Amino acid sequence: MIKFQFIFLLLIVCCIKANAQLQAITKGTTYKFWLRLPADYQQDGDKQPILVFLHGRSLSGTDLNKVKRYGVLYAINKGKEIPGIIVAPQTSRGWNPDNVIEIIDYVLEKYNADPSRVYLCGMSMGGYGTMEVAGKYPDRIAAAVAICGGGKVSYAQSLARVPLWIQHGSADRVVPASESKKIYNAIKKVDQKSDATLTIIPGGTHGSVERLFHQDKIYEWMFSFSAEERRNQEFSKKRTSWNPPVFKNEFVN
Repeated sequence: MIKFQFIFLLLIVCCIKANAQLQAITKGTTYKFWLRLPADYQQDGDKQPILVFLHGRSLSGTDLNKVKRYGVLYAINKGKEIPGIIVAPQTSRGWNPDNVIEIIDYVLEKYNADPSRVYLCGMSMGGYGTMEVAGKYPDRIAAAVAICGGGKVSYAQSLARVPLWIQHGSADRVVPASESKKIYNAIKKVDQKSDATLTIIPGGTHGSVERLFHQDKIYEWMFSFSAEERRNQEFSKKRTSWNPPVFKNEFVN
């Protein structure tokens, strides 16, 4: 009996420890959201990256707990270790880029976060939302991963400036892979050298690609980028590509 009680208490302690850094933010922003701080987070320590996860339509509503059912928070609950500050908002309808940026600004103001390392990922409707946010605010997003979604071709010009990994299952019958191919082709048409990658997963369905959130690849890829470094590179390219005007000598000796 004593042994059973000890094990039970140990499980409770482990659960509390695992969720100690996870909190629901329900005031101050248009969208409610989950916030998870790293275990070693310090307000006066090293600045932390921000990873924003945008859910799909099935998790829409007003019950914030639904957001834990798949994606980044679900992967963490299953033991996945992801560095940085994790943000998982909830919408009752499609994603509004302004409201997502509002949350990012809230986190940057309240917590010790790095504005040059803000990352974005989403699935299904969240994949579309990822494209919307990165397309409207390319300077704010260091890198993004859009899974089984799509995007507006009108955002191709700005999306070409953001490191973007687009992934889609070949057997997706909810959102066809042609949606991802369309926006990818539009981006490459604007800039063939853009850091956009398209991965079509053979046999992948709309739901099976959720496993990508449980793997290291997308996180390692995103965290390798910095918005500040990208801006410096863009500035450097502009300087090297600019040629001073040649003026004709109008003075006659």
